[in-house]
Amino acid sequence: MKNTTVNTLQQYKINQEKFSCITSYDAIFTRHVNLAGIDTILVGDSLGMVLQGHDSTIPVTIDDMCYHVQSVARGNSRCLIIADMPFMSYSDTPTAVKNATALMQAGAHMVKIEGGQWLCPTISTLVCGGIPVCAHIGLTPQTVNILGGYKVQGRNAQQAEQLLNDAQALEKAGAQLLVMECVPSQVAANVDKALHIPTIGIGAGPDTTGQVLVIHDMLGLNPQPAKFVKNFMQDATSIPEALANYHNAVRSGAFPQPEHGFN
Repeated sequence: MKNTTVNTLQQYKINQEKFSCITSYDAIFTRHVNLAGIDTILVGDSLGMVLQGHDSTIPVTIDDMCYHVQSVARGNSRCLIIADMPFMSYSDTPTAVKNATALMQAGAHMVKIEGGQWLCPTISTLVCGGIPVCAHIGLTPQTVNILGGYKVQGRNAQQAEQLLNDAQALEKAGAQLLVMECVPSQVAANVDKALHIPTIGIGAGPDTTGQVLVIHDMLGLNPQPAKFVKNFMQDATSIPEALANYHNAVRSGAFPQPEHGFN
């Protein structure tokens, strides 16, 4: 299997093919993810909840992220590694450049940042400096205290229009990938159709270019999974088989089903 690059994902978009993404935080899971054929790895600040036991991603630091990116990079052979920039690590452009540089030097191939049009100057600066950027709209967990909880975003016409406007502005600023989280399926489909760059959905329906899940969720380790999660261990006899089944389900369009999305 060839290495996945930003250009690979763009070609998936052009060819109207699907690609898979999953979180990983260490070397041994990363090796299994590679062998399963999964295209991209997200070293997510979700590690704050999954690994550290916090009730949000907010306590995660840039040092935490660099440590786990290094661990993942050591186990990686072919996946594109996307690294989350944690809470307040990109509050202004100089801070973002410093922290994104640290993540790239730790082994990331791309950084991910949450937010709308206010990020455009920062994204342009990062991209000009050689750092690919994945933007993240919809439910942005780092702003959960402003949102008032983990709620679906874009359910009314005004919010849906704002998401589309943000997505187009972020693409124009230079973002090469876009994550949409907990967005009504039709809204996500409209955004994906309007963009030239590939999109990744989580709780955003079947029409995004790619799909991402937290690895612990899709292995059935979360006792209270979100609506958009499918337990791929239920029909597998091993973790490697579950990972391969997830990849194949995403690529074929068998996952997600309507019950994994929002109206």
